[in-house]
Amino acid sequence: MGLFKNLIFYLFLVVLAVLLLVNSNLKTIGAGVAILLFGMIMLEEGFRVFTKGPLQNLLKKATHSLYKSIGVGALVTALIQSSSLVSVITISFISAGLIGLSGGIGLVFGANIGTTATAWLVAISGLNVEISGLAMPMLVFGVVLSFQKKATLKGIGQVLAGLGFFFLGIHYMKEGFDVFKSYIDLTQFAIPGFWGVIVYTGLGIVVTTILQSSSATLALILTALAAGQIEYENALALGIGANVGTTITAVLGSLGSNVAGRRLAGAHFIFNVVTGLVALVFIYPLASLVNVLSGVMGIAATDYTLKLALFHTIFNVLGVLIMIPFIKRLEGFLKVFIKERVGKDIDEPKFLNKAVLQFPSGVILSLMKEAKYLYENAVFEIVAHGLNIRREDIISSIAVKEVVKQSKKDFGVDVRELYSSKVKTIYGEIIRYATTAQSELKMTKMQNTRLSEIRIASRKMVEIIEGVRELGRNVAYYLNSDNEHMSKEYDRFRKKIIKVLRVIFLFRTEMDREKHYSKLIVLKEEARKGKHQSTKSIDKLIRNDMITVDMASSLVNDNDHVNDIVKKLIEVAELLYGETDSLLVEGN
Repeated sequence: MGLFKNLIFYLFLVVLAVLLLVNSNLKTIGAGVAILLFGMIMLEEGFRVFTKGPLQNLLKKATHSLYKSIGVGALVTALIQSSSLVSVITISFISAGLIGLSGGIGLVFGANIGTTATAWLVAISGLNVEISGLAMPMLVFGVVLSFQKKATLKGIGQVLAGLGFFFLGIHYMKEGFDVFKSYIDLTQFAIPGFWGVIVYTGLGIVVTTILQSSSATLALILTALAAGQIEYENALALGIGANVGTTITAVLGSLGSNVAGRRLAGAHFIFNVVTGLVALVFIYPLASLVNVLSGVMGIAATDYTLKLALFHTIFNVLGVLIMIPFIKRLEGFLKVFIKERVGKDIDEPKFLNKAVLQFPSGVILSLMKEAKYLYENAVFEIVAHGLNIRREDIISSIAVKEVVKQSKKDFGVDVRELYSSKVKTIYGEIIRYATTAQSELKMTKMQNTRLSEIRIASRKMVEIIEGVRELGRNVAYYLNSDNEHMSKEYDRFRKKIIKVLRVIFLFRTEMDREKHYSKLIVLKEEARKGKHQSTKSIDKLIRNDMITVDMASSLVNDNDHVNDIVKKLIEVAELLYGETDSLLVEGN
């Protein structure tokens, strides 16, 4: 696939170079398209600065209602002139679990309606008003501000510069088509009837796939239409093709994405194909409707650019209205058809992917989920099995004393191997994602603190496993020892850890969290005081020569290990399961 895409791209470059050499008039049009695309890139980068707070909160809260998500998606896209940015935010939120797939689909459907604002902007301002003079001051102020260090000023500068390049690109395309018309009249290639609709729809798909932007394609169509270089009927078909073509880009871009990105791209593809097919089948009735509405809105019968913008808006809105009753079914279909890979290796991250690195709230929530998954599964299992205890016994209602009494079989667990196979890679990825987020994303002080806490919790998990590895050797050795005193002491150590694991399980799974948290605080304080202090039972065994000096040394050291493990288990629980939702939201 990658080789094929590269060949197509290089072939396109060769053909473009030949065309520009053969006809110098195409240079002006080509330059206009390039400048407009560059302006759209700058617009997107500029608006990214303002997506860190209110905009993200707005998109996130909008997904509670389908109609609200569609409306907000349309409004935001119309304002920032970038459906791709809205899609990036949506994919990031879905990947992190901040919003559901149906809410994301609503935002993308709304974004499709919002893209129609570009057509209106070009048709009204770009073609009917001399905007090249306005573009120059925008570029001057935009470039000056874009070099400022302050993020807000830089963002405003990029938006202004983007608008300046956008309008300048339209100006050059318009000039190019006006000059080009003196040499060749492209309307001689017009194809009437439904066959022409099919051909020009296909052409619109191809052009959009090459330009990677339906908005740029629409701007090109509108300027060509304004210059009289294409027929109105063919322009309508090109507009339909542009809508369908933008989904090709989305699908190709999602091939290496996570399952959330692929599902959203699938929804986008299905929506635009269905919308395109409906518009094709009913193109003539819709064109008649445009004529009627144009008369009502005061649009001249010969103002084909505004009529094309109206047509583009009508069939996108119609597509949303047709798809609304089927969104739940579409969501179900996508979840069945595009499945999460179930054969993930045990050491692969379950919630971390590139999409979540777009915004602070996404990466924090994903890191939290990954750390919790690691703690609840790998760490819990290693601690339990490392001490020859079954997980199901720990979370059961069986008395702790009975659990230990029944657990006299050595599991033969290699803690180091379990760490390498289940923890090491995920721990490394948690640290990498947290470090990347802190270095590349603009975060609030609270968000930076939260990321640091997740890193600390992850490091403590590794230290817990190291402690269990040290403790586990002696637990196994004295599990069924001839020296009943040593066996009892190590059973006492196991009881202490089992009790803590059970309370932590209840703390994170039951409603009455305060009660269990109070118990954890008591256990943590006992562990803090007990560390580096011999217990009375150990002192008694030493005085009465019931154990050897080496045994006594092992008990004292392992007593410290037990208290250290207990303290860190509780500290990780506090860091991961405390009340921290506000940290994920504030600043975003």
